[in-house]
Amino acid sequence: MTTVVTPETDKVAAFDDQIIYEYLADNPDFFNKYPELLLSLRVDHQQRGSISIVERQQIALRQRVSQLEEEITSLMSIASHNERIFRFNNELTTKLMQTQDHGSLKTILKSELKREFNFSNIRLITVHDIDSELMALWNKRMSQGHYLGRLTENESQRLFGSQVGSVALTKITPKAKCNKVIFAVATHNPAHFHPEMDNLFLEQLQGLLNHKLSQFYAKNE
Repeated sequence: MTTVVTPETDKVAAFDDQIIYEYLADNPDFFNKYPELLLSLRVDHQQRGSISIVERQQIALRQRVSQLEEEITSLMSIASHNERIFRFNNELTTKLMQTQDHGSLKTILKSELKREFNFSNIRLITVHDIDSELMALWNKRMSQGHYLGRLTENESQRLFGSQVGSVALTKITPKAKCNKVIFAVATHNPAHFHPEMDNLFLEQLQGLLNHKLSQFYAKNE
């Protein structure tokens, strides 16, 4: 007699599978009671064909161990990178705090950032209200205080004098008559800076540059 498979039959089979799955999940020692059943079960394997469930479990465990090793290696790499950035930030902060004038601050800022990150351009650009191009960047691109990503060719030319790949821009507002300065960093890599990046490092530099430039401008007033 031929069994007719209907949608209802499929639902019953799926329901039975779910019951078995939940029972085995709640009773992981089930096969300890029936070891002969464990050895008789067979599952398909893409490379090795039909294998026992014990072999399949061993393969799964080896794959999991390999995955965990890769995750640990990745975490160690991230930790090492973060530690390097932390140390660099501390050293840079110390050097910038010791500067006595605008020129030495710019020199240290450029040399240290280029040495550590190989950035192509680092600039501190004063923004005047009559400069429509820079004001547009200040008000639109940097409306949130920072901008990370790519620029148009005209914007690149205005900030750096040449076409660049991607940039990080930060608003600096020292307490002085001239209270708008753009801290601009560029790299040749178009994908290096992007909007989803964390900007903690930029925020730390922003606070430091606000403090130091306020000191320098106050001396000259």
